[in-house]
Parts: sequence; C-alpha cells; structure tokens
Amino acid sequence: MTSTVQVVDKPTLPQRTVAFYHDVMAEMRKVTWPDWPQVRQLSIGVVLLSLFIGLVIYLMDFFFQLVLVSWLPKLFGG
Repeated sequence: MTSTVQVVDKPTLPQRTVAFYHDVMAEMRKVTWPDWPQVRQLSIGVVLLSLFIGLVIYLMDFFFQLVLVSWLPKLFGG
C-alpha cells in the first residue's frame, strides 16, 4: 500500500497580509458601533468612576498616613 503526499503551497506574506486585511474589514462591517449620545454617556461614566476611585485612594492614603505617621509613634512614645 502506497500513500501519496500532496504538497500544499503556503501563501506568501503579501497574500496572507491581504487576506488578513480582508478578514478584518469583513469583521468590522459586522460591528454595531455606538451612537454619539451613548459614547458621551459612557465616557462621562468612566470619568466619574475614575474620579471616585481616585477619591477613595486619596482618603485611604490620608487615613493610613494619619494612623501610621501621627498616631502610632505617639502610642509608643516616639
């Protein structure tokens, strides 16, 4: 029993690049893009959430600095 092996030509780099570009463009046409009011609303939400998280980090830093730098040395007579 003999088996035959077929040699398949591998596409060249430019052919693969063009195929990749066409695949990307086909997928981008399927994307449902948000409208401007939705983009604005979500952007404001991201900014507000970032400010809130920054405020929480600031308050935690202030509290830990107060405890570790001011109160803890006074507790041990420093």
